[in-house]
Amino acid sequence: MQNLEAIFSPQSVAVVGASTTPGKVGHDIFANILKGGYTGTLFPVNPKAKSILSVKAYPSLLDIPDPIDLAILVLPPKAALLAVEEAAQKGVKGIVIVSAGFREVGEEGRKIEDQIVAKCREAGIRLVGPNCLGVINPNPAVRMNASFSNRMPAPGHISFISQSGALCTSVLDFAAERDFGFSKFISIGNKADVDELDLLRYLHQDEDTQVIMIYLEELRRGPEFIREVKKITSGDRPTPVLVIKSGRTAAGAQAAASHTGSLAGSEAVYDAIFQQAGIIRVDSIEELFNFASAFASRKTATGNKVAIVTNAGGPGIVATDMTVSSGLQLARFQEETVEALVSHLPATANVHNPVDVIGDATQDRYENALEAVIKDENVDGALVILTPQSMTNALETAKAIVKIDKKTHKPILCCFMGIFDVSAGVKVLQENQIPVYRFPEHAAQAFGALYRYSAWLNRQHLAQFDLKHDTDKAREIIQKALDEGRRSLTEWEGGELLRCYGFQTLPSFIAKSRQEAVEYAQSLTFPVVLKIVSPQILHKSDAQGVKINLGSPEEVAAAYDEILANAKAYNPEAEIVGVLVQKMAPRGEEVILGMTRYPVFGPLLMFGLGGIFVEIFKDVVFRVAPIGRNEARRMVRGIRGYELLKGVRGRPATDTSSLERFLVCLSDLVLDHPEIKELDINPMLVHEAGQGATVADCRIILEPVDDAATS
Repeated sequence: MQNLEAIFSPQSVAVVGASTTPGKVGHDIFANILKGGYTGTLFPVNPKAKSILSVKAYPSLLDIPDPIDLAILVLPPKAALLAVEEAAQKGVKGIVIVSAGFREVGEEGRKIEDQIVAKCREAGIRLVGPNCLGVINPNPAVRMNASFSNRMPAPGHISFISQSGALCTSVLDFAAERDFGFSKFISIGNKADVDELDLLRYLHQDEDTQVIMIYLEELRRGPEFIREVKKITSGDRPTPVLVIKSGRTAAGAQAAASHTGSLAGSEAVYDAIFQQAGIIRVDSIEELFNFASAFASRKTATGNKVAIVTNAGGPGIVATDMTVSSGLQLARFQEETVEALVSHLPATANVHNPVDVIGDATQDRYENALEAVIKDENVDGALVILTPQSMTNALETAKAIVKIDKKTHKPILCCFMGIFDVSAGVKVLQENQIPVYRFPEHAAQAFGALYRYSAWLNRQHLAQFDLKHDTDKAREIIQKALDEGRRSLTEWEGGELLRCYGFQTLPSFIAKSRQEAVEYAQSLTFPVVLKIVSPQILHKSDAQGVKINLGSPEEVAAAYDEILANAKAYNPEAEIVGVLVQKMAPRGEEVILGMTRYPVFGPLLMFGLGGIFVEIFKDVVFRVAPIGRNEARRMVRGIRGYELLKGVRGRPATDTSSLERFLVCLSDLVLDHPEIKELDINPMLVHEAGQGATVADCRIILEPVDDAATS
């Protein structure tokens, strides 16, 4: 928060590098501030000019007689560094560096940028940029367009943050076409100092900002970002945050030894961060604006049951389809609602959802229908669709909708199809903060976003698990492997490690001979499983190193010989530690728990359907550690296969509460031991409710912390 007010609402601004030549950035930024009606005092700084646009110019910041809140620097890197030194002497509170040529171009630029940041921090100056479009505050009390976009947006209650300056200009054009207003508009460029999290904290406290939109290319903070933004999106004064993230389709998964690593592309990290922080991710600029309009109405959907009122069948059907695909349901009306509709609508009208008031509907018919459905206790909100007919009065219908909207806490979203015939009605709706769209699918998608955010705000909070772990023994197991120069644990060691963190594993022994294998198997009772144990053979099935359901000493002896032969054929150089003899796990549904470690973000946890199907179905969800019980529950319930775990077609319900506990244990394990680079527990067999879940197989990849830190 420190000094960000000086960047957004300065009493005085100096443009250092202001130019007398139209078309140059230094000229255009100065002109935009001047012509935009800035309410403070403006100073151009240029040692070679007497004046710029008839305003007296000064040779340097130090020559300006008045105090300066904000300095806009339009200078090459070395000159910008000198100007920052002068700004510190002058007592400037905030700096925006618009010009490029810093870390984005190479090592020399990075060094100068780092020097500038150090000087700003020493002087307590907040810095935006470099390499950015600038800052805009359309509030009538400020009216500052400190950017090189000559378009001053209308004032509003939505703030926009962008890493891309080029995108900002197209967003401003898009907003102007739709009469869309902003509270604050900022391009952050290289994020040398001020980043998204700083701005989110500031805008959350800003009374003019009701919704925050972000165009994001990459984050440089992980767990801290999640922790802080969760407070913003769900605290005492929740602020919805909508994000469009570049590169959704381009991100590939890492080359990895684990299923988790191969499935966890960088987009999985961002999806996890957004879900954990309560951020709503959108897919396009248009969707960003559509959703922001809905949130700016300040109404949330407490449920997902929607009523549709339309004067045309086709759009009503489209809206119905999109309602279902947006996670919503068509509300089933109460009997008294249907009676009210019958009394007000002609016999040809449809009085069940979606309500068709027929093409010749006047505003009275719309008003009566909307009033009836919005009062229904089974209805959580309404979509109103109007297509222009010869007898349709869009303006009066809009006024009727406004009247009803003021009497209800439920959201009403509108779709007025057409442009010229409905423009007067659209204007009235917009003036009264009622979201209005050109197409019914946009209204349905926006309503779905309102519902998802409401579900986030009203999510259940369970008491955390009381867990105790044997961290010392776990550290010994990991260190022993590293001391021996190994980068993976054997399955035996992996089981020992997991038991330190409360996991339920199967009784097992490592046999060094055929006779030991038979004796161990007899002590466990049949049937048993045999698996090759070798640091060089991680994917045991690929090496035909697993034999299951062995029911006699003879089968165990034969399987032992076959496994050793297969392993030597698969990798003649592999060190064979022995053969693991393991009790067959009791029946259960197969799931996978996993982790892969990312720079900046740390451990990324995975949960999903397991066994051989994990790579085929890819029905998995991710979260960034640490997680607690509540996030673990959302993970378990977040996969498509959750219905299978609940019990279907005669299959018993499984012990999903034990999965939640083990996910939290996994989070603790990988945070306590940063040497664990990748981990798969696959499959874990989850048994009937109350009977827990058993680790059937695990794979744990290590990396010394020093090596990991420099990789």
